[in-house]
Amino acid sequence: MNLPPLPAIMLEPLVRAALLEDLGRAGDLTSDAVVPRDHHATTVLTARQAGTVAGLDLAMLAFHLIDQNVDVKLHHADGSKIAQGEFIASVSGPARAILTAERTALNFLCHLSGIATATASVVAAVRAHSAKIVCTRKTTPGLRAVEKYAVRAGGGSNHRFGLDDAILIKDNHIAIAGGIRPAIERARTSTGHLVKIEVEVDTQAQLEEALSLAPDAVLLDNMSVDELRQAVVMVAGRAITEASGRITPSTAPAVAATGVDLISIGWLTHSAPILDIGLDYRVPDRRA
Repeated sequence: MNLPPLPAIMLEPLVRAALLEDLGRAGDLTSDAVVPRDHHATTVLTARQAGTVAGLDLAMLAFHLIDQNVDVKLHHADGSKIAQGEFIASVSGPARAILTAERTALNFLCHLSGIATATASVVAAVRAHSAKIVCTRKTTPGLRAVEKYAVRAGGGSNHRFGLDDAILIKDNHIAIAGGIRPAIERARTSTGHLVKIEVEVDTQAQLEEALSLAPDAVLLDNMSVDELRQAVVMVAGRAITEASGRITPSTAPAVAATGVDLISIGWLTHSAPILDIGLDYRVPDRRA
């Protein structure tokens, strides 16, 4: 999988903040007390369950920010499928540093790999259809860039990154603006030519009104499979169609079969379970 990495300048503040939160006011009391200063160790990042990996750059940064002498050798890249029990990376160097960074590295790696794994499960479920799986803005505060990266690692695509890169007119916007027509007309007169306009609709009547105003995309919210199928016919390629509303791996194939272009799923980032990954100490072979 050709997944461009995020620049280190984007990742380092996140990892640095997480390490500082963990180190607190006195550092790693346990490792400093229990582990000899000059002890070196070899450990492995091991998958406790099968899944898709994401977040390795953040894990490596966690170790390197504590001690540049920690050596991390990757056996897999982000976006790779891994089996239960498989080694993801080897981590060797000063034992205190490895243990100090361990939890921060695993927090990022397990969380982002969980998102990638959940995304991959839905992508696989709709593989027979053309619909793309996309995430939403329902992300952990401060972690949006890396969580959306994890969605890409799982084979999904990204919806808008924030309020500033597209216009998405939702139900409350429509209610306050006084209807779909004034909402779209105001959006069109106040934005630049490169900014896309999408409008959320709940009914065929709303969809018909929206289409008369030529939006770039329509968000078909909480529609049944039959309603989605009818909506796709109504749109007839005049706008991008996006389905949303509590879609799971088991319901996604039927939604994709309606012909929608996109399926947006919020739980990929806000509720995906972690992928269980551990750091295991490798006891030196004394027989050599």
